[in-house]
Amino acid sequence: MGPWSHEEEVEGFRGDVDFGPQSVTVIRDHELAFYDRFLKDEGNDWEERPPLELFVMGANEWRGEREWPLSGTEFTPWYLRRGGALSRDEPAGDEPGDRYDYDPEDPVPTYGGVNSVLTMTQGAETPILPGPRDQRVLEARDDVLSYTSEVFDRDVEVVGPVELVLYAVSSAKDADWIVRLSDVYPDGRAIFITEGIIRARYRGGTDGDTVELLEPNEAAEYRIRCYPTANVFARGHRLRLDVSSSSFPRFSRNLNTGEDVGTGTRMEVAHQTVLHTGRYPSHVVLPVIPR
Repeated sequence: MGPWSHEEEVEGFRGDVDFGPQSVTVIRDHELAFYDRFLKDEGNDWEERPPLELFVMGANEWRGEREWPLSGTEFTPWYLRRGGALSRDEPAGDEPGDRYDYDPEDPVPTYGGVNSVLTMTQGAETPILPGPRDQRVLEARDDVLSYTSEVFDRDVEVVGPVELVLYAVSSAKDADWIVRLSDVYPDGRAIFITEGIIRARYRGGTDGDTVELLEPNEAAEYRIRCYPTANVFARGHRLRLDVSSSSFPRFSRNLNTGEDVGTGTRMEVAHQTVLHTGRYPSHVVLPVIPR
């Protein structure tokens, strides 16, 4: 598991952070060792290698592991709070929700992230660039909510699966909820770490096997699974969580009407509210590795 796209050796994938040459060159060594062992029947250390080798961003180093999630992982909740805060403290009472309008005619554009479409779009007027891009250009939009932690006083290592438990209200019969996790540097850069998405009509299942439209203007729970990650949030950095309802064209736009996703063409603006109260404690669960 490494910090690359499908085109793992594309220099541009490194985006606004350079993880060093070891982040991409090592895969060729791994491939060669595999081929030597199984095509040339050469004796090497292949069987002794750990079953999982992963690159830890922030520390910028490779590690071998034998369990997933890693042994000793502490699944730690961070709560969305009033004023755009992200805190270990759970909300005890009522806090006003955070609102935005999602217009499918003006979706949040895809910028960075976990995608493999650079080759297909590199000739476009605006190529879709994958990888660790600074998210501030998106966070400046009115239809993106941001929640940021206090500055870390020590390194915090996050390795494993990430999930957002979101409580939200939509005026629409269907809606998308997209979450992006970023590492905020002391100079202000908000570097993409991982992301996840859920379409409301499929919230009741895990493989799109159930369909249930929303009751407009009523609270609903969403469990949004993000791509696994491995990152050390260094001392002096902060953690940020962005919530929106689109990342186009990475994901097809939700038109908000509840009509068939393949044939529907009518669009509606969805009025979205993210909740963070004692009853509806929206939070992201991070796999923290004790250091």
